[in-house]
Amino acid sequence: MTLRHKILIVDDEPHIRRLIQAALTRAGYEGMEADNGRSALDLLRRDRPDILLLDLGLPDRDGLELVPLIKQQSDTTLIVVSARDATDEKVAALDLGADDYLTKPFDTDELLARVRVALRNRLTRDGAASALTVGDVSIDLLAHKVTRAGAEVHLTPKEFTALAQLARFPGRVITHSQIMAQVWPNEVDHHVEYLRVLVRGLRQKLEDDPQQPRIITNEPGIGYRLRPAE
Repeated sequence: MTLRHKILIVDDEPHIRRLIQAALTRAGYEGMEADNGRSALDLLRRDRPDILLLDLGLPDRDGLELVPLIKQQSDTTLIVVSARDATDEKVAALDLGADDYLTKPFDTDELLARVRVALRNRLTRDGAASALTVGDVSIDLLAHKVTRAGAEVHLTPKEFTALAQLARFPGRVITHSQIMAQVWPNEVDHHVEYLRVLVRGLRQKLEDDPQQPRIITNEPGIGYRLRPAE
């Protein structure tokens, strides 16, 4: 199972949303849609998209007002997609926290190129790895794909999210709370036993001997680490 990156399209024009949605679907992404600022913030909190494509001319509030709110509430990459082409508008959006700015009308190939660059930047920032091999297991975070001995491993979305947290920083201990915050973002009370069950399932799929794990190892009472690539 190859899991897809989530991209939130925020635009009040249905035909623009359909155009972008079709392009994202063809490229293998999961597109979500909002037609106003309030819905955008709700979806941002609920679904934690990797990238948010933001139009500035929204019916309930100006998009520039949303830029700092979005960046305060999440680490999503924010790309403004707007008909406003004045330099001061672009500068304002970038100064407020937008990561990129694309002017309408746009070519969908250029939009997809901006998305690919944004995803690469997300995976490599802070020194994080984007792909690695541990034993016979290969993890490609950009493609959302895991293989073992050349065969694709079928992971659930939660399993992949947990594995991705470890794979970004191989050899580093990632705490229980850090992993659970990503796997269960809408849960107020996190129970570490849920995580133990999830990791047990991952080991069944990735380890030669799940009872003596060599890929995902424990740091008792703290968290887990992915064995560094040799």
